[in-house]
Amino acid sequence: MSLQPNILLIMPDQMRGDCFGLAGHPAVITPNIDSIGGEGCFFQRAYSTCPSCIPARRSLLTGQYPATSGSVGFATPGYDTPTLPALLSGAGYRSILVGRNMHQNPRHDENPGYDTCILGSVYVPNDDYSRMLDRAVPLLGGTRGLGISFNGWQAKSWPLAEYLHPTNWVVHESRQVIAGHDDSRPLFLTASFYAPHPPLIPPDFYNRRYLDMDLPDKALGDWVGQLPVQYGVDSPRVNLEGERLRFARAAYYGLINHLDDQLTWLMTDFVRKCKDQKRPWVIVFTSDHGEMLGDHYYFRKCEPFEGSCRIPLLIRSGGLDQKAGLGISSPVCLEDILPTLLDLSGIPIPDHVDGVSLVPLLRGESRSVRRWLHCEHSPCYSDAQAFQMVTDGVWKYIWRPMTGEELLFDLNNDPTELENLGVRPAAREKLEECRKTLIDRLRSRPEQFVVRDKLCVVSTRYPPIMKGKRV
Repeated sequence: MSLQPNILLIMPDQMRGDCFGLAGHPAVITPNIDSIGGEGCFFQRAYSTCPSCIPARRSLLTGQYPATSGSVGFATPGYDTPTLPALLSGAGYRSILVGRNMHQNPRHDENPGYDTCILGSVYVPNDDYSRMLDRAVPLLGGTRGLGISFNGWQAKSWPLAEYLHPTNWVVHESRQVIAGHDDSRPLFLTASFYAPHPPLIPPDFYNRRYLDMDLPDKALGDWVGQLPVQYGVDSPRVNLEGERLRFARAAYYGLINHLDDQLTWLMTDFVRKCKDQKRPWVIVFTSDHGEMLGDHYYFRKCEPFEGSCRIPLLIRSGGLDQKAGLGISSPVCLEDILPTLLDLSGIPIPDHVDGVSLVPLLRGESRSVRRWLHCEHSPCYSDAQAFQMVTDGVWKYIWRPMTGEELLFDLNNDPTELENLGVRPAAREKLEECRKTLIDRLRSRPEQFVVRDKLCVVSTRYPPIMKGKRV
């Protein structure tokens, strides 16, 4: 068998799928991220099937859909299947996680299968990054000393030397791993960033760059009701406008631009090491979920809309017969990363995996791996947030199981979901097709979403952990 590739998984947290140049964003400057897709493959309709931190990362780690793993919301059961790093380690890889933990239980200390973890999750006291920051700035009191929320829209410039910023630290530690890696085992390195997740704290240069730019306004659909009151900084519902919207967006874009600049030497070091070892390589860039960033009066995630549910997914490789400059518009998801990396590494894909290998798409042999993708989330911050959604990459149908509300969007002509076609008679046939597709997905679910072949409003809150069989 030929040499297995070294793998670099670059994973920012809470990064929207439209916030880089290759995706057509009018402001954010991201030449390094763009190069991954431009010289490899850009999946234009990649989604988080359960768009909040814990279940999304579980989907990536297990390759299983939320209903299969049992995690359909912001909670997680224990693992009963091997994770991606465990499968790679079992096949000879050295698997290392640097940065943001995988957020898999309330203690935040579970190691989901990596050989080594060098942790820096910004909000977690006494991890590797926290101890470094405390030594460097002992009177700060950690990142909480910055005085802004880890979940809200407040924003300010990073007040310390840039080398102390968590993004710089993850890149520095990842480069140290690459420099110290020998060629006796292939490397699986996850560089896991907290940015652009709040706190919105880019270095001052990046903050000022975007404050001086014309920035896109928030999207506000014709289906959105009036927000009756102004909610607090940590609320998932908020009417951001004026200075608050501008500062939040500038800082969010600044964090992405800063991360992109830091990737310059990380990716250079990685590719150079692979060439020195005469080993093929793979770079994957993705995120766990997006950020509503004020669109439709929402902030954070857990929603079915593009800002929350759509994620970046770009894959570039060397020495593995991948075609360059491919753009794929059919729907893919986090669950597809595990079988793709196993396939590229010559490792059998376990039967329990729901995701599909994207290798035929990377090689230009196919344009699609599925017709419809199903995404969901149980009630989270409120019952109204619960959703079920299906998309074929063009049409998106959303059903709210606690209220019965239906939404239908044509993503090609309405990428920011401004017009609900579900109330238009001309779209009735497409609405019924999408509704039937969702009914077929939910028919056997224990929550009883489907009764007598119809979608049925759920009368009581259902839990984020689904104790049932694979569906």
